[in-house]
Amino acid sequence: MPSFGYGRVSTTEQSLDLQLTALKAAGCDRIHTDEGFSGSDFSRPGLSELLKKLRAGDTLIVWRLDRLGRSLFELLKLVRDLNERGVEFRSLSESLDTSTSGGRLLLHVLASMAEFERSLISERTRAGMAAARARGSRIGRRPAMTQEQLVDAKTVIETARRPIAEVANEYRVHPRTLARLLRQQAEFADGS
Repeated sequence: MPSFGYGRVSTTEQSLDLQLTALKAAGCDRIHTDEGFSGSDFSRPGLSELLKKLRAGDTLIVWRLDRLGRSLFELLKLVRDLNERGVEFRSLSESLDTSTSGGRLLLHVLASMAEFERSLISERTRAGMAAARARGSRIGRRPAMTQEQLVDAKTVIETARRPIAEVANEYRVHPRTLARLLRQQAEFADGS
């Protein structure tokens, strides 16, 4: 059964030597690497190439879990996908090995923790937004233009016959944005 190693460093100034030594000692037949890529980005050339090569019966080995990815949720999703394809996974530093019952149990515990963490983040976000609304804060992006600016822009366009692009430039918005806002304002006026 072939063993594939994967190593990653975030910057090109960092060295892969420690990871490569550990992966070779673990018996990796082939090692794929990425240099200068964040662990939060799962679309890395070395990782993508490796994932295409893995077949049922293969084993993917990493030095540490965070070398494969920083997002626990995405990391566990990737490991689950590998297991569904019949590919085993090992992390040397965490002694995680999905070919063993203990490793599979640990993977399920980690998956439950990741799901719990995501639900907590979602609850905190909703609670924070509700508290901000209760204080009168506006949630979301600020409007591109105020109502007063829209009225002024419409007046200038209609009375002075200036091009919409020129007026939009004065308000530092894209002409399409100004046109959309004027259309929405007209629709609102017609509907009221």
